[in-house]
Amino acid sequence: MTSIKIGILLYPTFGGSGVVATELGKALAKQGHEVHFITYSRPFKLGGFYENIYYHEVRVSEYPLFEYAPYELVLSSKIVDIVKYYKLDLLHVHYAIPHASAAYMAKQILLDQGIKIPYITTLHGTDITLVGKDASFEPVITFAINQSDAVTTVSQSLKDDTLGHFKIKKEIEVIPNFIGTQDYAIEVDEGLKKRYSPNGEKIISHVSNFRKVKRIPDIIDAFALMLKSISGKLLLVGDGPLRHKAEEMCKEHGICDHVYFLGKLKSAKEVLAISDLFMLPSESESFGLAALEAMAAGVPVISTNTGGVPEVVEHNKEGFLSQVGDVTDMANNAIKLLSDAEMHDSFKKNALLKAKRYELKEIVPLYLDLYNRTLSE
Repeated sequence: MTSIKIGILLYPTFGGSGVVATELGKALAKQGHEVHFITYSRPFKLGGFYENIYYHEVRVSEYPLFEYAPYELVLSSKIVDIVKYYKLDLLHVHYAIPHASAAYMAKQILLDQGIKIPYITTLHGTDITLVGKDASFEPVITFAINQSDAVTTVSQSLKDDTLGHFKIKKEIEVIPNFIGTQDYAIEVDEGLKKRYSPNGEKIISHVSNFRKVKRIPDIIDAFALMLKSISGKLLLVGDGPLRHKAEEMCKEHGICDHVYFLGKLKSAKEVLAISDLFMLPSESESFGLAALEAMAAGVPVISTNTGGVPEVVEHNKEGFLSQVGDVTDMANNAIKLLSDAEMHDSFKKNALLKAKRYELKEIVPLYLDLYNRTLSE
């Protein structure tokens, strides 16, 4: 196998696109490929030293002339320097803005110097469903996607949305998100479980950034309905704009003693390991990575049937899917599942089996095949 030198552009934050990009890069490095992460801070999933991995910080200087720091221009210049110095073979950019447009600019600068560098754009979700719907970004996103040497989306649903929102001429390939199920095969911390479920209460969990699209209030309303039929505890991992509203709703429902706001955690594995059910009532999900993580821990999912979620969670098999906003149906489904030990056990097994179809080792070859095809063109 010929080693490839790959530049990966990503957001280094807790979001799904940054996690996927970082884990992909680490997997490629383990196979002997040279990976260069290019972004403004070290990806949080990139702690410690890794062979074949380089991190390049993009620093933006403050100038009185600029009201807003010109990150995209600095990023383009950084790409040019790294491609020339390290002789990269291709760029893989995650999230359209500003990475695809910066890659295009760098590509043109390098082409003017006799250097050809292809770039592959992977669309993750909100770059299309949220940012992409903003008219001020649409022309740039459309152009940057169409100028990409290859384009991928993480679900068929996102591919359909992309083709619906933009005039895309490029062929789009679906390469789904992935997971390492072995990372979630951890022993249950009985002390932790006893702390939150001292009397054997069912543990329901949720992990997100608490943005509007995640519909956190629906979780509170559904959980309040559930408590009328079952004994349970709700563990909410993450933080964001809707946390305060959720806390106020807990007071209004009188369920504060049953709800725990755990804040941002670097890993939710320990929480998932003690969970009986995972809730994801989102208004939109390009893939549903949080649901897949729960399934990798053997946790059934109660979710909405939106976006790419139905591609990951099959209704009445790994969990139950409801219409967006139908908190009564979600609550009833949760009660039904948690009240039937045989059904719950079956769903747990199904969830883990489905998660194994998205193993990292199954997905990395799809990207490598795309890299090689792109380089041979």
